[in-house]
Amino acid sequence: MGDERTFRLDAIRTDGWFERIGEGIGSFQALCEIVGERFFAFSIIVGARITALTVDRRNPQHTIVDFVVGAPGSEGELEPQRLTLADFRRRLVGALLVEEETEHPRPDRETDVEAIQLYIGIRYLLLAPLFGYSLNALALKGESATIEVHHDGEEETYDVAAFRRRMRAHVHEELDRASQGNKSAIDLSKVAEAETAAQASDWLKVVQLLGAWPAPLAIFLRTPEGQMLATDARGLIAKGLGLLGTACVHMGEVDQAEEVFRIGIQYAQEGLPAADLFRRLGDALLSCGRPGEAIGPLRRASAFGGRAADIMPLLGRAFLRRKRYVAAFACFREALGAGVEERSLGEDLSEIEQALGPSLTAWKAMLASQPHGPEGTPSKAPARRPAR
Repeated sequence: MGDERTFRLDAIRTDGWFERIGEGIGSFQALCEIVGERFFAFSIIVGARITALTVDRRNPQHTIVDFVVGAPGSEGELEPQRLTLADFRRRLVGALLVEEETEHPRPDRETDVEAIQLYIGIRYLLLAPLFGYSLNALALKGESATIEVHHDGEEETYDVAAFRRRMRAHVHEELDRASQGNKSAIDLSKVAEAETAAQASDWLKVVQLLGAWPAPLAIFLRTPEGQMLATDARGLIAKGLGLLGTACVHMGEVDQAEEVFRIGIQYAQEGLPAADLFRRLGDALLSCGRPGEAIGPLRRASAFGGRAADIMPLLGRAFLRRKRYVAAFACFREALGAGVEERSLGEDLSEIEQALGPSLTAWKAMLASQPHGPEGTPSKAPARRPAR
């Protein structure tokens, strides 16, 4: 029929537009994690350029977002604005939910790309791939206009107006999810999944699974319910925060990791869960060049019953970097006695031998002349702890 036309949408399909933009933004991953991946995309769609973030790690909703609205070319005329993250998200969603007043005419030919874009709505073309929709064709027949899409492995067809409403509904649902995130953030079943991800070194997935935990947990701990939490639940929460803190370390967020570990320690309180968290905290401090600060948490890890094979090599290296060679040597001897292979400590032991020189050689010779075990360790005496 003469009034029936179908336009392929290959030329205007926007699949992957957000990821392509991200390739040119150095802080793309950080912005996605703090603002929210889809909300960062929303800001690009409405023309809100984020200029600064003041992160509140205890209550992410109170993070301050500085931004301007408008084209980059007119930056001198743009008025800076500042909102909390929660209000910024609501502002973005409000802008996207406003229906356009101008109705654009139907396109006449498939080559008129701009007319097709305007008729469907550029906003909706950009929103579609964020929610998993890939646009295939626009069909015009009589008074009706429908869009054929690929979504979740299925072919679907929507009236153009219904398609726009569906995109706006997805945007609204995203705000609802973000607003309710703190209320439903603590799902203890996610710890096992996060542990599997950590074993595969998929640190981003660990953050995605547990990244919403710290703020609500810090608040919950101050409530009567938090104070009366069962030991098993405390241990599982502590384990999850330990995994999250380690993930933050691997992603370069050491300060955030330190805070996560400290919240976890409050839940663990004592025993092996606390030992594990103190060890992770000490390891994080050591890895970012703060060996003096690492000594205290590692000693606490040992005091709470952590495995010497896991703790003593770290504690020895912390002492070594502070040039406390005797204490470092004592830690490494205890590590060797706990089953750590000597070759894994070879460089550290060589550094100690060079620093202590003849004194260490003479001490070893004296011990060798006595009826003790290897390296002068008495067969029945417990291994000595480094001096506090």
